[in-house]
Amino acid sequence: MVVTLPRTMHGVQLTGHGGPEKLAWNEEIPVPVPGTGEVLVRVLAAGVNNTDINTRVGWYAKTVSGATNDVGDADVESGGWGGALRFPRIQGGDLCGEVVSVGEGASGIDTGMRVTCAINQPMPTPDNPLYFEVLGSERDGAFAKFCCVPAAQLYDVSDSPLSDVEIGAMPCAFGTALNLLVRAGVKGNDHVLITGASGGVGLAAVQLARQRGADVTAVSSEAKADAVYEAGAGHVIRREEVPPEERFSVVVDVVGGNAFGALLDALRPGGRLATSGAIAGPVVNTDLRTVYLKDLTVFGCTYQPPEVFAQLVALIRKGAVRPLVSRTYPLREIAKAQSDFISKRYPGKLVLFP
Repeated sequence: MVVTLPRTMHGVQLTGHGGPEKLAWNEEIPVPVPGTGEVLVRVLAAGVNNTDINTRVGWYAKTVSGATNDVGDADVESGGWGGALRFPRIQGGDLCGEVVSVGEGASGIDTGMRVTCAINQPMPTPDNPLYFEVLGSERDGAFAKFCCVPAAQLYDVSDSPLSDVEIGAMPCAFGTALNLLVRAGVKGNDHVLITGASGGVGLAAVQLARQRGADVTAVSSEAKADAVYEAGAGHVIRREEVPPEERFSVVVDVVGGNAFGALLDALRPGGRLATSGAIAGPVVNTDLRTVYLKDLTVFGCTYQPPEVFAQLVALIRKGAVRPLVSRTYPLREIAKAQSDFISKRYPGKLVLFP
């Protein structure tokens, strides 16, 4: 069946670094045409993530040293994951969609498939085997009616029992969480401390760590502790508490900030810390003696090998993991959704409908 596509679509374009006023609703965006090896996807659901807001405000710039909420009106030039962005840019790294058009040379993907993909998409080069491009940063993402994605980055999830909304909430949060656990080598004999445990990545990490048989202690506000327990945490520490020293074999941290030094103290000798976020602040005060005298290993986790996301897709297709989605919004209400996200009113994920 031949599908006639419109020439234009609605979507939200980021017009520059700054506040919500930089998110422009546009109903006349040209529908992208898939090039060689690319696929056009109709977006069914797209989650809201910290990285969307970090990119909007320009938090990834080296000139920014504070928490995401403290960037303010800083003059930022190179505020994307990979440096300077090209504006306007359609953000949105979480994607659940339906294939509507397949470009020349794109294999393994058929029209009608329900698909998803990783937010940070591996594209290794001879000089940089860890090179990747970020959906919604280096290339246009899912905050529009249609999105163009390389076929090699897409995964078929047509047979998953999860809803479009649930799948649209998972790539960034669950992909990041699984990558953190894989890099840290979490196994059944580990006692894992997870910070930011009521957020999308944190709840995913709790759920996935329990699946691996680990004992999980989570850091969360008291108001959201029930959601964290339901995800599988055995113990919950309030945010204002200092974790007990030398109690944990692994720390999974997505918060950073002033508490980072205490996380190293909380590790047993030979312990591992995996980090993939610093919403409370990227510049931390750390005693390096703690690192080398206790023989600690610190993993910085951004690049996701394809096999890690493939593991997540296998879980999605079986329905073995399920995100907590607290609210959904029409795409036009993206500013409200991001405001609710920043306020931390809701545990888990918020999802947009294009």
